[in-house]
Amino acid sequence: MITKELIAPRSIVVIGASNNTSKPGGKLLKNLIDNNFKGDLWVVNPNESEVQGIRSFFSPDELPQVDLAVLAIPAAACVKAVEVLATQKGAKGFIIISAGFSEESEEGRLLEQQIVKIIEENNGSLIGPNCIGIITYAHTSVFTTPIPKLVQMSCDLVSSSGATAVFIMESGIPKGLHFASVFSVGNSAQNGVEEILEFMDDVFNHETSTRVKLLYIESIKNPDKLLKHASSLIRKGCKIAAIKAGSSQAGSRAAASHTGAMANSDLAVEALFRKAGIVRCYGREELTTVANVFHCKPMKGKRLAIITHAGGPAVMLTDSLESGGLHIPQIKDSEARKKLKSKLFPGSSVENPIDFLATGNAEQLASIIDACENEFDEIDGMAVIFGSPGLTPVHDVYQVLNDKMQTCKKPIFPILPSIINVKDDVAYFIAQGNVYFPDEVLLGKALTSILKTARPHEEKIFLDNIDIPEIRRIIDRTEDGFQPPETIHKLFAATGIPMVREITVNTEDAALETARQLGFPLVMKVVGPVHKTDVDGVVLNVKDIETVQREFQRLIKIKDTTAVLMAEMASGIELFLGAKYEDKFGHVILCGMGGIFVEVLKDVTSGLAPLTMCEAASMIKSLRSYQIIKGYRGKNGVNERKFAEIMVRLSTLLRFAVEIKEMDINPLIGNGDKLVAVDVRIRIKK
Repeated sequence: MITKELIAPRSIVVIGASNNTSKPGGKLLKNLIDNNFKGDLWVVNPNESEVQGIRSFFSPDELPQVDLAVLAIPAAACVKAVEVLATQKGAKGFIIISAGFSEESEEGRLLEQQIVKIIEENNGSLIGPNCIGIITYAHTSVFTTPIPKLVQMSCDLVSSSGATAVFIMESGIPKGLHFASVFSVGNSAQNGVEEILEFMDDVFNHETSTRVKLLYIESIKNPDKLLKHASSLIRKGCKIAAIKAGSSQAGSRAAASHTGAMANSDLAVEALFRKAGIVRCYGREELTTVANVFHCKPMKGKRLAIITHAGGPAVMLTDSLESGGLHIPQIKDSEARKKLKSKLFPGSSVENPIDFLATGNAEQLASIIDACENEFDEIDGMAVIFGSPGLTPVHDVYQVLNDKMQTCKKPIFPILPSIINVKDDVAYFIAQGNVYFPDEVLLGKALTSILKTARPHEEKIFLDNIDIPEIRRIIDRTEDGFQPPETIHKLFAATGIPMVREITVNTEDAALETARQLGFPLVMKVVGPVHKTDVDGVVLNVKDIETVQREFQRLIKIKDTTAVLMAEMASGIELFLGAKYEDKFGHVILCGMGGIFVEVLKDVTSGLAPLTMCEAASMIKSLRSYQIIKGYRGKNGVNERKFAEIMVRLSTLLRFAVEIKEMDINPLIGNGDKLVAVDVRIRIKK
């Protein structure tokens, strides 16, 4: 719960403030004073009657009624102070910057729990402990710098780590990025990143709320809450980018299936972000670059003009954009090109990248931008690279760029690499309210990351011709462990997922009869060993009775084999589908190329069940091997819609059978419109 007293208090007390501004309590008080907190401000310090010109009380018992308390005292002393403030002084907001709690010891964790209990019993809200504090339009209760100039319609920053929040601000501010609020949640004893997003969602106002949210997350404690409120905010018009740090492979060490070996908490995060519509970033510079793109006008297509006076950066940007799925189209209108070229110096190029040379001037830049805006229909946006050629003053270029940023309908992404030679001109450009990009490749990556992030998907469960009661009857009758082929066939039949015909045999005579029944060619596989290929337990393309007889005798003798599975031979592209139940997140579904390639290439994408058709289609298109699925060099591809439908049906099965902890379909054979599951493993744990 976030209270109004936490966000906009009428009075603040700093417990543990001092005259020494090199200490957290002292610096926090100084920040409040220097940034003109407009309410009543008090201090509790048993050794002083006045601190930094502010009245000091000897203990919390002597205080008048107060809205917000900021604690900078040893952890052991916090419980008593919180109790007095919450029960006697009416405090509804608490920020504990002190360390020494759950991050340090079990004793600290118990202290943290006591504090939360007291605050919640008195309808208060807590940020921290072990944080740097928060910055809102009403107060700057942090003990660090920089304190950014707050701009209402800029961006909100929510960070698990206080130091990282500072570094993100230091990354963004020099590039023109402004902030509307900063929340450092520390240990998140009561309120973490999810709760701050919930608050922002609940109080969202289309007229006054910021549209950009930046997140640094170390632990997702409530994935459902994060998904719900991030999705809601994005549907309301917000844009969210996030770093999720601390990914772990530990959960996959004991896994027996391909899916279990690959699926981990990071893929669960990837799936969650995909479903919510959050742009995932992997570092501070990437995060602030994405934020700056968010602050530019939106690009309605994928076609970009690169306007430059330097060849190298244009080439690097072109490579970055093209590899990420954006296009640098050739300008086709020969008359418009000819007209533009006549305004440039000899040697200039209007091919795209449009290069107007190191000697290019402000008037020429204006002409190029106007042509891209009004005459070149194949252009959706412009990246302008301009540094200092070191020849003449270029202030007028930055003036033109500023004017065009305000008036053009197509977005302009200014890449300004000369932060030393023309630092005063760049400072002017930022002072006009603009953002800029010092590095062209980071901009390229940011644009492609945004392009590949889909809108949030509706929570809709696919139920067409899926027999939920039958699925539950099958699951209720099963025992824990990997399931026999008969159970798998029944589950897939109830779900509407096609499988090859398979029959399990225990004797040579049964194998011969089954071969006649199924017809040739056949596949023969051992039942029992988990990884069949590792024990040479799979025989493909069996074409005659003699081979059936010989291979049955060999296969049945392999260690741990209990039977032999005989199946129709399918041909086509080998695909992979898998699922693993991840604690708190639910089922993570993976798709990719099948056979041995799932292990060798590890080209998989992930989604959270339940999936929609749009989500499944997006997962397929995100694969590096997507071109193979589409078909290449005259070879038949796979019907993408049918592939997506099987994924969606699988996600519905998992939604109603949470006892399924791991699943592999490897391979799922696709050949045009025909897709069939060939080898399936399902592990159940009730």
